[in-house]
Amino acid sequence: MDKVLLTAAGLYVIVLLRAGGTFAVGWLAGAGARRSRFGERISQSKFQRVESAIQRWGAPVVAVSFLTVGFQTAANFLAGSMRMPLTRYLPALFIGGACWALLYATAGIGILEMVGRMFAEHTALGAGAVAALLLAVGALVVHRRRRRSAETVSEDATADES
Repeated sequence: MDKVLLTAAGLYVIVLLRAGGTFAVGWLAGAGARRSRFGERISQSKFQRVESAIQRWGAPVVAVSFLTVGFQTAANFLAGSMRMPLTRYLPALFIGGACWALLYATAGIGILEMVGRMFAEHTALGAGAVAALLLAVGALVVHRRRRRSAETVSEDATADES
């Protein structure tokens, strides 16, 4: 149980720093956009209504985003760029981050222990899985290099014809 709590605490610190940093980058990007030529479009009433809705109702979206894959970064960035007040953002960050950390700490450790036991009991299976993974990665690298090389040759041939 100590392992899970320690892992959850470490993950919680990581998610607070990462998500909070993403929010800050969004805040700065929003400030820069407001000063740019894009700023003229931002002042439109439709955009201001969207910004107001995000500021008011975005906290639950931010909190729930931590339970998704791939959406949490966008939600935190948009919350920052749309200037969600910290009084709404921080509680969502703390609650959503805690849920994320506990989920990954409990499920993650359980899965790692299961995989470790499986490989310890069936060493040949583990070695075979690692070898298959290395072969797949090697084949992917070779395939991509060949495709890039073929694209370069066809681009050169097209440029020579011009």
